[in-house]
Amino acid sequence: MKTLIVEDDKTLADILGFTFVREGFEVIKAFSGEDALNLWEVERPDLMILDVNIPFPDGFSVCETIRKEWDTPIIFLTVRSDEEDIIRGLDVGADDYISKPFSPRQLMARVDAVLRRSCKELNTDHYQIGAVYLDLSQKSLTIPDQDPIPLTETECRFIHCIMRYAGQVVTSQMLINCIWEPETGNKEMLRQLVHRLRRKIKTANTNNSIIETIPGVGYCYIQ
Repeated sequence: MKTLIVEDDKTLADILGFTFVREGFEVIKAFSGEDALNLWEVERPDLMILDVNIPFPDGFSVCETIRKEWDTPIIFLTVRSDEEDIIRGLDVGADDYISKPFSPRQLMARVDAVLRRSCKELNTDHYQIGAVYLDLSQKSLTIPDQDPIPLTETECRFIHCIMRYAGQVVTSQMLINCIWEPETGNKEMLRQLVHRLRRKIKTANTNNSIIETIPGVGYCYIQ
C-alpha cells in the first residue's frame, strides 16, 4: 500500500518513512505543498500523511485541492492543537488530525482506524477489475468462464479490500481491521479465511490465481 508522507522536517519524514516501511507500506515523500500535489498526480497514493505547516501551498490547501477529485484517506500532522485549526482541517476533508509530538504507535493506531473506516465504506454494489467482478450486494465473485462463486460476508470484505488496492501489498493487520475488528480478528483467522477462499476458487475449476501471499507482510490481488 502506497503512502505519501508530506513533511518539511526531513528528519521527521525519515522517521515516519521508517515506521511505515516497517509496517509493510510503500513510502514516497514530499517536502512542500507543490511537491505533494505533483507526486499526487503521478503516484496516486492510497494514504496521505500531511503536515499542515509545509511550504506553499500549506497542508489545508493541498487537502482541499485533492478532495475536489479524490477520497483517499488523509491524516493531518501538526504542532497546532487549537480547536479552530482542527475544525478547519476536518472541514477541508481530512479524515483525522494528530498533534505533534506523537508516538509511532499512536500514529499507526490512527492509520489503522482511518483505513478500516475507508475499507468498510462500500459506496457501490459492485467492484470490477478487468473481467473479474465482485458483486457486493449478492456476495459473489465472478471470474472469466466460471459461474459466480458465492462468498460469505468476511470473504467478500477480504476480496473487496485486496481488489481496491490491486497490485499492492495489503498488510495482514489492515485486512484484519477491515474484515473484523482489531479485538476480534487475528492472523490465524485471516489465514484460514484465505485458505477457504482459495479452495472455493479452485473448486470453481479455474486456474486463475488472484490472491498472492506476501510472507510476513500480507496479501496482494494479482491478475
